Amino acid sequence: MPSISVKGEKMPESPIRKLVPYAEKAYKANKTVYHLNIGQPDIKSPQIAMDAVSQHNLEILAYTRSEGSEAYREKIAGYYNRNSIMVEANEIIVTTGGSEALLFAMGAVADVDDEIIIPEPFYANYNGFATASGVKIVPVISKIENNFALPPISEFEKLITPKTKAILICNPGNPTGYLYSLEEIQTLAKIVKKHDLFLVADEVYREFVYDDLTHHSILQIDGLEEHAIVIDSVSKRYSMCGARIGCLVSKNKAVITTGLKFAQARLSPPTFAQIASEAALQTPQSYFDEVIVEYKERRDTLIEKLEEIPGVKVGHPKGAFYCIAQLPVKNSDAFAQWLLEEFDVDGETIMVAPAAGFYSTPNMGTNQIRIAYVLNKDSLINAVNILKKALEVYVD
Repeated sequence: MPSISVKGEKMPESPIRKLVPYAEKAYKANKTVYHLNIGQPDIKSPQIAMDAVSQHNLEILAYTRSEGSEAYREKIAGYYNRNSIMVEANEIIVTTGGSEALLFAMGAVADVDDEIIIPEPFYANYNGFATASGVKIVPVISKIENNFALPPISEFEKLITPKTKAILICNPGNPTGYLYSLEEIQTLAKIVKKHDLFLVADEVYREFVYDDLTHHSILQIDGLEEHAIVIDSVSKRYSMCGARIGCLVSKNKAVITTGLKFAQARLSPPTFAQIASEAALQTPQSYFDEVIVEYKERRDTLIEKLEEIPGVKVGHPKGAFYCIAQLPVKNSDAFAQWLLEEFDVDGETIMVAPAAGFYSTPNMGTNQIRIAYVLNKDSLINAVNILKKALEVYVD
């Protein structure tokens, strides 16, 4: 019998999606499931984007350029410029989601067995992208006790080896909701310049910042032009996860030239999705203002209710729409499965993402879950009440 590749065997399951079969069984048992497990916003996509697709006049659904259409890239550059991030269209590669941008970035800067340092917990699919690229993730641990703040510079520097090629951050963070301060970004800039590394920033949640704080892009830091690579996406910004359109942005010409070779190998990003994404750039600021108010209220509601549960410790997110909660259980994987298979309150239960999959260090996050506050406030309150009642009766 033919054997599966070692790489395939090592490819991790998604902690966000691996419980789907148990959720489907819950549906068949006529249970209502509150989905706290996945960052799929319930906010409507901008109508202008939907109309652009329905009103198209294309006669042939043809390939676009491998780097994305020139018109779209020009408008993306305009979006960045309006946000005081000065880039040009030729410094942008349109990708099939932020996921492909991350794969292109890893492929451009690291060879097999090279290392990328990432503060953990981190977006679970970084593990998968690294495995697919043959790259080794070297974690530097941030802790819930410090609200997942950037670890000291000494913690990074003792991990740097001749194999280290980059530091990767998510800002604001998935799964923690942590927002890096300007001082922390400047600290990272000093490290990568001192050791001649790349700094890759996943900035897909840039718009989702609360408490009158400010997001600082690595592309705004003077002297970082040759080191900075930004990953971006329309998925969360415009609630267009299904469009699968993202981009890789860098002022480093070698990075863009190399990334384009990876883009040419997959031919081109999808045409209709680019049409929708280009139109979405005309979305008025009022759309985001309303979304931010809604998410802040959801965050505040969620954190308040979680902190009322005995034994639960929760990080306080300043951006994105996730938080990490530490539960009084030994194994959140088993607990999450039990919630779907064996527990309900009047026919209702919840689906959460076990947090161990957001770490690469073994045995970290085993008693934590990630919660996405993408449900309305009433649903969040119901979901947390279910969690509270579940913890009262659950036995490890």
